[in-house]
Amino acid sequence: MRGEMHDIATITHVAPARQAFLMLWATFVVAPILFGVDKFAEVLTDNWAGYLAGWVNDLVPGTAQQAMYAVGVVEILAGVLVALAPRIGGYVVALWLAGIIVNLVSTGEYYDIALRDVGLLVAALALARLAATFHHREETT
Repeated sequence: MRGEMHDIATITHVAPARQAFLMLWATFVVAPILFGVDKFAEVLTDNWAGYLAGWVNDLVPGTAQQAMYAVGVVEILAGVLVALAPRIGGYVVALWLAGIIVNLVSTGEYYDIALRDVGLLVAALALARLAATFHHREETT
């Protein structure tokens, strides 16, 4: 009986954490892929290149628009990585978001978006930590 009560307590604590993992996992699979695709489609904004800090544009080869296409490819790959290996992908997305934050703040504009991205960075780290417990594909490999 005591063992059964322990199992019930474990299940009631694990279920919300598993749900949190699944919500974060789905978000960080879908959002980066959609944002990446939109770097080419420009539905969400008509000028992604306008978000690129001047000093970053000076560092990368080609035009700001070409840099945004490269950003789009990286974002799509990050979403796929989260789908397949969230323990790793969560940290990769967090690092990517840190770069976005530095870029946005250094433009002298977009502080609101940078602050939002700080929250997303923390959520990506939470995903990576939860994936260590809940992601079944990584447990079997």
